[in-house]
Amino acid sequence: MSDPVKTPGSTRALPNLIFASRWLQLPLYIGLIAAQAIYVFHFWVELVHLIEAAFGNQNALAALVKSIGYKDGFEVTALNETIIMLVVLALIDVVMISNLLIMVIVGGYETFVSRMHLENHPDQPEWLSHVNASVLKVKLATAIIGISSIHLLKTFINAANYSEQVLMWQTIIHVVFLLSAMAIAATDRIMHPVAEKTDH
Repeated sequence: MSDPVKTPGSTRALPNLIFASRWLQLPLYIGLIAAQAIYVFHFWVELVHLIEAAFGNQNALAALVKSIGYKDGFEVTALNETIIMLVVLALIDVVMISNLLIMVIVGGYETFVSRMHLENHPDQPEWLSHVNASVLKVKLATAIIGISSIHLLKTFINAANYSEQVLMWQTIIHVVFLLSAMAIAATDRIMHPVAEKTDH
């Protein structure tokens, strides 16, 4: 077998530069990590307000009422089931967006920048072992549907504070997200039928 033809170094400079340009994405992922830290801080601020309000702190209660967009012109003097539910849903929303950020940061870095070599790590996410651009896209679409569902549920619980037009458009947007995710998943199945059979 003949040796492969070696490409002169001068002609490899441009491909090497183009391939190295993937590291330009690194500041983007670092920025997402910073956004993740801000979400963690926001989560704990809301949780502390909820705990303080449960013990009768009126300032914390007022902060919660303002943050969840509770009924206008309605004086709230103590926590009620609706406020607790809206705050808890808001906390779940933060967690789900944080999960989405982790998927983008870890999956995106592994797919588009560099291998993390986590094969023997006990905490390696199950989905990371077979992640690629297509799998990542489907997972992100699914996560967005979950986040949209939480937002829609929060709106319906607090429906008295929203117009019918807002309720209608939020529902339509959620349905569009759902149909888009189904289309992405169907396209992935059509484009990768062999891989799907191999997995089974």
